[in-house]
Amino acid sequence: MDFDAALSARVRALRKARGFTLDQLAELSGVSRSMISLIERQETSPTAAVLNKLADALSVSLPTLLAPDAPSPAPQPIARQADQPVWTDPGSGYVRRQLSPAGWPSPIELVELRFPAGQRVSFDNPTRSITIHQQLWLLEGVMAITAGDQHWQLEAGDCLAMTLGDRVVFHNPGKQDARYLLALSTSAPQPTPATRSTS
Repeated sequence: MDFDAALSARVRALRKARGFTLDQLAELSGVSRSMISLIERQETSPTAAVLNKLADALSVSLPTLLAPDAPSPAPQPIARQADQPVWTDPGSGYVRRQLSPAGWPSPIELVELRFPAGQRVSFDNPTRSITIHQQLWLLEGVMAITAGDQHWQLEAGDCLAMTLGDRVVFHNPGKQDARYLLALSTSAPQPTPATRSTS
């Protein structure tokens, strides 16, 4: 599978399905119009931080954006290891393996990640269009996670549950690669209750 070609086609398809122009998606995501255009024309390899902003503006999770479209005629409930898409972040070198079957109707997504020693990735979303609940189970190594003003140092076997906010930083302060499993659940943000009139 040509991953870059599939990714560029998916970004374009999601943008058009939501009726966004390049300018509108740029404004919503904080990613420049020229960068989005380069991604859609498969002329650049975007980093995880850039794709995360696009995913949020398109109201999908990052694993969903990186996952292939469901095979026809219908999605299957199993994803064989040989068929699981693997993507490497060109900025940090961290590797994501999409474990969940493509297109299968489930509120849960599973992703395996290998995070290089000494690397750091920051996900910034000033306004999230979706709510993402995430649990990280660290299998090997150490990871330092910062979400807003909270900070956690994780060791192998630890599991961290959090709701992603406007800024999340993943950092491997160790001397070896870290490997962890992410379980994600996505939901639309709850509307703010209307103020009742007393008149």
